[in-house]
Amino acid sequence: MRAFALAGGIAWILVIIWDAFEVVVLPRRVSRRFRPARMFYRSTWRLWSSVARAVRPESRRETYLSFYGPLSLLLLLVVWATGLVIAFALVQWGLGSDFNAPTGRPGFFDDLYVSGTTFFTLGLGDITPRGSLARAIMTVEAGLGFGFLALVIGYLPVVYQAFSRREIEITLLDARAGSPPTAAELLRRYAREPAALELLLRDWERWSAEFLESHISYPLLSYYRSQHDNQSWVSALTTILDTTALMLASMPRVAPRQAQLTFAIARHAVVDLAQVLRTPPRPPVPERLTREAAIRLRERLAAHGCVLEEGPQTDKALADLRAMYEPYAHALSRRLLMPLPAWSVEEDAGENWRATAWHEE
Repeated sequence: MRAFALAGGIAWILVIIWDAFEVVVLPRRVSRRFRPARMFYRSTWRLWSSVARAVRPESRRETYLSFYGPLSLLLLLVVWATGLVIAFALVQWGLGSDFNAPTGRPGFFDDLYVSGTTFFTLGLGDITPRGSLARAIMTVEAGLGFGFLALVIGYLPVVYQAFSRREIEITLLDARAGSPPTAAELLRRYAREPAALELLLRDWERWSAEFLESHISYPLLSYYRSQHDNQSWVSALTTILDTTALMLASMPRVAPRQAQLTFAIARHAVVDLAQVLRTPPRPPVPERLTREAAIRLRERLAAHGCVLEEGPQTDKALADLRAMYEPYAHALSRRLLMPLPAWSVEEDAGENWRATAWHEE
């Protein structure tokens, strides 16, 4: 039994250290299936989201969901630390619990106590190691505990800086495309400013690239939600994809190069995030843009001076572009409980900046 405990403890220490390295330090996607962090997020999110689906009203459910991202990060750190403490205790127990204990012959709970005080560098000294091997293991654990604490201190600011940078453009989209944002509202407000629209798409090309890099390196950011209930990175990214797809298919003379570049990187981002979160693509049901809705969309934009081309070729081009990203965006929407935006709204979209706690316009 002690030999199995020794081997299992060493193996578990290596697994946790490698898992923490991949999550915190390694700046690239990890495709390996067995990962403690991935298992942790899949199991906890399944439980958390199942409870969220029963929460009403919508605002209360969104508040409940907003706790998951930060809380899961703290819980993951607790799981890693607990696992390491138990693993080192197993190693000490497997080596015969070579300690001087005030109660006599030390047992596993004494090993657990020694491991905990060593990992968190308390240095109480009421139980001391006898042999050189036990001293060496305690030294390694103390160094690992100190490094773990330093890693946590350095990791949290990086995560929150990436979250803050992500939210800046999402917040700016409020006055440009409404709340929640829609492609029709974005094109309507920029109907007479093609140069400004091109600059906006250039900003979102860069945002999508930074989003892709940060969320592949730190997938847990996907669970962090925006400040307002009617905003999310899923809806913002889908709105940009809708807009560029509509421009490429029906407005080929308005910033075609920039629309193509922004569509490409935004589509890259949504596909890769679906792969990282292991969310298979699935077409949206019901259809997001029916034929009747497309007609109303064209009429609404034409009334504001934004004329879209029509015809079978245009319809097919738009359908082909939508098929490249909608199944992935819909899968992420279902997984994260972040609704997809509509293509258009019957009335002018509201804006969060117009509302206050005392008065809404």
